Amino acid sequence: MPRYFFHVHNVEPSIDTQGEELPDDEAAWREATSYAGALFKDIDGRFRPGQEWSLEVVNETRKPIFFIHVGSRRMK
Repeated sequence: MPRYFFHVHNVEPSIDTQGEELPDDEAAWREATSYAGALFKDIDGRFRPGQEWSLEVVNETRKPIFFIHVGSRRMK
């Protein structure tokens, strides 16, 4: 089974060195969206208007597969 890695950039950056075995890219996408949602909820107020963060999914050869970018801004 292929291994996928989920790297967070910007807010509390972290490089996933362990990865997760998943059946295919579609399963990796589902995991990425679930993980991104959990990150968004778990930011503990650190994510403020004007900030951005991203989640990058790479496969076992370190080829980028998906990139989720989250940004916000205050509307005046």
